[in-house]
Amino acid sequence: MLVIQNLSYCHPNQDVLFDGLQLALELHQKSALVGHNGAGKSTLLQLIAGLRPPAAGRISTSSTSYYVPQHFGQYNHLTLAQALGVADKLTALHQILAGEATEANMAVLDDDWTLEERCHEALAHWQLGPLPLSQPLAELSGGQKTKVFLAGLLLHRPGLVLLDEPSNHLDAAGRQGLYDYLQTTTSTLLVVSHDRQLLNLLGSVYELGPRGLTHYGGNYDFYAAQKQLAHAALTQEVHSKEKQLRKAREVARQALERKQKQDARGRKNQDKAGLPTIVLNTMRHNAENSAARLQGQHAEKTGNLAQELTDLRRELPAADQMKFGFEHSARPPGKVVLTAEQVNVGFGGGPLLWPQPLSLQIRSGERLALRGSNGTGKTTLIRLLLGLQAPTRGTVRRAAGRAVYIDQDYSLLPAHGTVYELAQHFNREAARPEHEVKIRLARFLFGPDTWDQPAPSLSGGEKLRLALCGLTLGRPAPDLLVLDEPTNNLDLQNLAILTAALREYAGTVLVVSHDAAFLADIRVERTINL
Repeated sequence: MLVIQNLSYCHPNQDVLFDGLQLALELHQKSALVGHNGAGKSTLLQLIAGLRPPAAGRISTSSTSYYVPQHFGQYNHLTLAQALGVADKLTALHQILAGEATEANMAVLDDDWTLEERCHEALAHWQLGPLPLSQPLAELSGGQKTKVFLAGLLLHRPGLVLLDEPSNHLDAAGRQGLYDYLQTTTSTLLVVSHDRQLLNLLGSVYELGPRGLTHYGGNYDFYAAQKQLAHAALTQEVHSKEKQLRKAREVARQALERKQKQDARGRKNQDKAGLPTIVLNTMRHNAENSAARLQGQHAEKTGNLAQELTDLRRELPAADQMKFGFEHSARPPGKVVLTAEQVNVGFGGGPLLWPQPLSLQIRSGERLALRGSNGTGKTTLIRLLLGLQAPTRGTVRRAAGRAVYIDQDYSLLPAHGTVYELAQHFNREAARPEHEVKIRLARFLFGPDTWDQPAPSLSGGEKLRLALCGLTLGRPAPDLLVLDEPTNNLDLQNLAILTAALREYAGTVLVVSHDAAFLADIRVERTINL
């Protein structure tokens, strides 16, 4: 069904992303593709879909493929028809029905006379109302955009399905529809996701890492258990190597001390013997050479052990490295941060968004989740609360203090610049020295090899990490942190890191998320339902 042989890919700057990948998926096989952010999971799916050229290697499939992309707003210029890949056919159909039954239009349509009807049926299946196919994606919510791409599965019925974070932005009903599809489809699946419930519906896992693709013959729980065993073994090996290195250094120290004592006694005896100066010099030179050889032998052994230990430590996960490091919010717990009274909003003179006006109050130190179906106005409510948009009716009162909003498109980050330059963008007020900025970057898993990496090349998870790193560089610490679907683009390791960081943060948190496990892990105590 899908065979990949010796596949390699290089970034435009010629940095190698991966090299010599091998993969073989059988007919009807359903597999997950996991790996750290930046490992190349999305790029691999795009290569298979034919959207990027490989540097080397071969990809062969025995049936048509369909790719559901991860989106950050980069498809907003497309209409629904273009996103579904049927725009040309629809244009030909409409021209034929208008009397232009040319040979070219008939060839493009290819007897697909029910196309428009099937498009609307596919959209309706994913709880999308009677939307015109000419409507731009920019006018839809994040979840609705995902559902449009998913609707293409029913429309095209491909043999090979490539899904990149398909549960991102989806409400509870949308996620359940996706789970049902994964369980019932006979298509071959390769899925990139951080959704643990989704991953457990797939029969095998491929991990993309520095050593290529590693296959695990079970669902995500099986994979996680195997990784835990491997981590335990690696940790034990690191501890054993540390013990060997300490012992080798102690043996070297003791041997050098013994040699120095022997040489001192020898020099004393030589002085008493009254030997000629030339003989004494020769003997001392030989002793020094002997000590140098001994020291070199031990240095080589300890050096080899130290390098082996360094190599082992590189393989350890970095889940405990990323810390917020925020100062505690200066606002005392329980003080009112935001109050909304009877708010509602309309667009372009149209009807108001919510059937009933909304009233709510947020206090400092609270952890709240904002939940609702796709299209119910969660992002709009956030914009109203933060003063980014004015309500049509009602009032919003905000206490003095600093609020930070990380949206789904990471617009908090400048569009251009390197990783280091973006970090410095947040450092203007605090003016921390260069070495401290780089320490913060390293804490958020951006090592020296990433500081010159351009912003457009960052994955979604890397952008979120960089935004969070930037917040720690600013002063003062935010009183309110608002996150819109923060887990959408994180790998499973960074999801655990984000969870730990939010548990550490002492300020007020308002989060939009449909991930129940994540909300429980960050100790959300109140839910606002739309």
